[in-house]
Amino acid sequence: MKPTKKKQKTAADRASRQDVYERVTAKIVTDLENGVRTWMKPWNADHAAGRITRPLRANGKAYKGINIVMLWASAVEQGFAAPIWMTYKQAQELGAQVRKGSKGSLVVYANKLNREEIDEATGETVEREIPFMKGYTVFNVEQIDGLPAHFLAPALPVSDPVQKIDAAEAFFAATRADIRHGGNQAYYTAGEDRIQMPHFETFRDAESYYATLAHELTHWTKHDKRLAREFGRKRWGDEGYAREELVAELGSAFLAAELGLYLEPREDHAAYIGSWLRVLKEDKRAIFQAAAHAQRAVDYLNRLTGRAEDEAANDNEAEERQERAA
Repeated sequence: MKPTKKKQKTAADRASRQDVYERVTAKIVTDLENGVRTWMKPWNADHAAGRITRPLRANGKAYKGINIVMLWASAVEQGFAAPIWMTYKQAQELGAQVRKGSKGSLVVYANKLNREEIDEATGETVEREIPFMKGYTVFNVEQIDGLPAHFLAPALPVSDPVQKIDAAEAFFAATRADIRHGGNQAYYTAGEDRIQMPHFETFRDAESYYATLAHELTHWTKHDKRLAREFGRKRWGDEGYAREELVAELGSAFLAAELGLYLEPREDHAAYIGSWLRVLKEDKRAIFQAAAHAQRAVDYLNRLTGRAEDEAANDNEAEERQERAA
């Protein structure tokens, strides 16, 4: 009976892994088919933790990569303003209780499966690591009764909103990217390794300018002497082009969140939705890969500008293990 049980468990695990990719991709595909970009306008400044507009764990550390997109989408869908999320057990440990009937939200983490295989070249048995994605459930603090007051505290008034824009200006300058101004198009050209932006004054507002610059700066990180990101692009609008644009869209959203910028969809990017849909429907892992590349770009820029978080204090893998145990 033991071999049978082991076989059934493996099949169940395989189905679960498949389900994680399909569930996340299906949600984003549905949003795009309705003209909605899951990663746009997902935060609310009415919460004390809203200064950091990425989703936060119970310990205040920010989620990364695809989990940002997924929790933003869940917050928009369910109307949450608070950015803090925790597991059912974490709520209980705080003396609180998830309200009956509350809909949990999926977050994911990378794991590895060790499997013994026969090496065709040598005939020897070797152990291989097979990476896969697993998920678990968290709840927004607005779904939980009895939490300590600081989890739901209202935000303090912003005394000088211009300061946030000054911080963005300082951040982009610290990258030392070659940013030039003029014309009516925003783009990055790899051949000259420079970013071209319309003049600041031509944008509707300062945040639109910086959000656009964040998009182009994400493209800037793909250069061979930086992150060497390559999707096999051969022409405008092909699959490689669509994948890179998706990375830049997510990178811009992640950066805007970190810098406290309000992000709205760029009208000239509406044309990409069709190509993104083709990529996502053909490859259910595409959105995970795009989010991972976007997170690497943001981490690279943070290191470059001195904003990198303490890696030991923000070890996402360790925190995910702790969360899953909760």
